[in-house]
Amino acid sequence: MTKLTGRQIADAALDGWVYLLGGLQTRIPAADFAAGLSLAVAIGAAAEELNHHPDVDLRYDHVDVRLTSHDAGGVTDRDLRLARAISAIAAGAGTRTGAEGLSRLELALDSPAFPNVLPFWGAVLAMERPGAEPGDELRDPGGVLPAVWFQESGDEEPRQRWHPDVWLDPAEVGPRIEAALAAGGTLVSDAEAPSFWVLADPEGNKVCLCTWQERG
Repeated sequence: MTKLTGRQIADAALDGWVYLLGGLQTRIPAADFAAGLSLAVAIGAAAEELNHHPDVDLRYDHVDVRLTSHDAGGVTDRDLRLARAISAIAAGAGTRTGAEGLSRLELALDSPAFPNVLPFWGAVLAMERPGAEPGDELRDPGGVLPAVWFQESGDEEPRQRWHPDVWLDPAEVGPRIEAALAAGGTLVSDAEAPSFWVLADPEGNKVCLCTWQERG
């Protein structure tokens, strides 16, 4: 199964879904916990029928769903089919799939020699490198903690070592930047936009707002 690009996923025009960091995500409002549980059961049945299984997070007033094809390392046509089936389930239950406000957090460690520190962080966080080859990323086997990736940097001091990457729907970047600036932040750089923007809080701590745009 071929992994789809961000542009191909956007062109599929899935209503109520957003592509974030290698997966499709949605949030389905529920009247109460029992209604959410019923939705989760129906989603599970559809997943069994299609032999493709999502991550489902049941909360009191909503159900979060994330779809990805692990064998392809991203989103494929299987995920699009299951997303449409889940949207139909939500509509049949009198609710809907929605992507408003959804984001995904990734942590980055800037280091001049990250291979020296990556094993330490893998040990203390009980995370693993994805795949058999050495890389610059650690992931939680249970899929609960944010992924951690390592970025080569200079060694001049002072420097910020950790920074968050927040993945967003491209449509939400503008409002998020406006809110950050109104809260006292600054826009450090938009040189890599629309791939990512760098912002800083009033003390200079940096964060990147990231999208799928202009990525391979």
